[in-house]
Amino acid sequence: MSNKILEIQNIKREFKMGTETVRALKGVSFDINAGEFVTIMGSSGSGKTTLLNILGCLDKPTDGKYLLDGVDIGKLERNELAHLRNIKIGFVFQAYNLLPRTSALENVELPLLYNPTIPQKERRERAIHALESVKLAERLEHTPNQLSGGQQQRVAIARALVNEPVMILADEATGNLDSRTSYEIMALIQELNQQQGKTIVFVTHEPDIAAFSSRTINLKDGKVIKDSPNVTIRSAKEVIASLPVTDDY
Repeated sequence: MSNKILEIQNIKREFKMGTETVRALKGVSFDINAGEFVTIMGSSGSGKTTLLNILGCLDKPTDGKYLLDGVDIGKLERNELAHLRNIKIGFVFQAYNLLPRTSALENVELPLLYNPTIPQKERRERAIHALESVKLAERLEHTPNQLSGGQQQRVAIARALVNEPVMILADEATGNLDSRTSYEIMALIQELNQQQGKTIVFVTHEPDIAAFSSRTINLKDGKVIKDSPNVTIRSAKEVIASLPVTDDY
């Protein structure tokens, strides 16, 4: 029985720009197993964003195969793709993407609204549990403008967890945060991975953030140039403990 959550086999993605063909991905292959915490790194133009869109089932490859939890996404119609995306993937974005006039609890409930089989009571219970898991039990009724940037990102992570997806896909999730808050978010991500066994794919351009993962895949010019385990995995909690106490939160 395979424990592969994600299988990428010789993925290519091409775009037409006028008379020219842009080859954004040129035969990318890798697997990610259940319970792994993998970072994907690459500079602008590396194909990182194109790959992210394919991994998130927001786009399909021009060629090659992508299996998500055993499902071949290339064979799915648009509505089937949307359904798979909603139940299999939890997204965390750099800009949080929270509804501004809506409480933390209601923001977290949102993905469950698309599933008519989940009654309102269960929806609420699952959203509360997700917020408790990111240590925001005291902020259920707060709107985003009543929360710090780090707290807003925790709400976004809770929203990603609420559907119990097979994979959390984070796109530069610490990009808008100061150093200490970034490390606090990474400590939470490490906890979700190490203690709850969540499979996490974290896209970043920051080497110090990638050092918190167990494996890093480097992209350049649409190809994987390096795919290796991180021999020494940094502990975000230890990094936080080493910071001067005078730093602002």
